[in-house]
Amino acid sequence: MDTSTLFDIKGRVVLVTGGAKGIGRMISEGFVQNSGIVYISSRDAKACEQACKELNSLGKGKADFITADLYKEEDITKLAAELKKRAGKLDVLVNNSGSNWGERYDTYPSSAWDRVLTLNLKRVFQLTQAVTPLLEAAATSASPSRVINIGSVDGLRVPALETFAYSASKAGLHHLSRVLASHLGKRNITSNTIACGPFQSKMMKATLEQFKDVIEGSIPLGRIGSPEDVAGTCIWLSSRAGAYVNGATIVLDGGSLVGSKL
Repeated sequence: MDTSTLFDIKGRVVLVTGGAKGIGRMISEGFVQNSGIVYISSRDAKACEQACKELNSLGKGKADFITADLYKEEDITKLAAELKKRAGKLDVLVNNSGSNWGERYDTYPSSAWDRVLTLNLKRVFQLTQAVTPLLEAAATSASPSRVINIGSVDGLRVPALETFAYSASKAGLHHLSRVLASHLGKRNITSNTIACGPFQSKMMKATLEQFKDVIEGSIPLGRIGSPEDVAGTCIWLSSRAGAYVNGATIVLDGGSLVGSKL
C-alpha cells in the first residue's frame, strides 16, 4: 500500500460558497496551498476579487471567483452554468454560505426563519442539485466526488444564544447531508458535514469579542478553532484518505460538546 498520496488534492476542482471570508476563506486557502483549483462564490464581488488576488499570490493552486447571490434562486442556475463553462467538472463542493439571526424569543420574527432557512438549508439542496452533473463528470468509484456541508455544533446542542432559526437550520442541514449521502453515494458522490464549533468569523465576531475567554474556558482544548483545523478536515475529506467517508457528521469543536460541566 502506497500512503504517500493519501492527502493529495492537486488539481482538484473545488467550489466554496462564501469562500472569500471567515471559515470559507480558511477552507479556500487550504485548498489553494495544497494545489487545488478553487472557485469561490459570494454576492460580494469586491471581496471575492481581493481574496482571489491574495490566494493566487500563494503560488501553488489557483483561485477564481463567480459572483452569485444565493438568496436569489436564479443565481443558483447561473452559478452552475458558469462553473460548467469554466471547469466542465467539479470534484468538491463546499456548502459554506450561511446566515444567522439572533433575537429574543418573544419578538423573534417570521422573516428570520425565511432568511436563515432559505440560505442555510434550501439553497444547499438546490445548489448541490444544480451541480450534481458536474460532480458526476469528475466522479469514479475509486475516487468519488465530494460534498462537504459546513454545519454547526449548535445543530447538535441547545445554543446559549437565542438563534432559533440558525440552530434548527443546522440540525436540518446535518440530516439533509445524510439523506444526500444515501442518494448521491449511488452516483459516486459522498456527502458529509463538518459541525464547527467557534472559529474567528464575521458571524462569530461580536460573540467572541464579548465572551472569548468564557468560550475558550468551556472547551477542553482551551482555544477556538484555527484555519488549519477546518482546512485540514476539508482536505482529508476531499483526498483519497476520506474517500470512504459518507454520511458522517464530523464534530470540529475542540471537545466543547463533550466537556463536562458541574
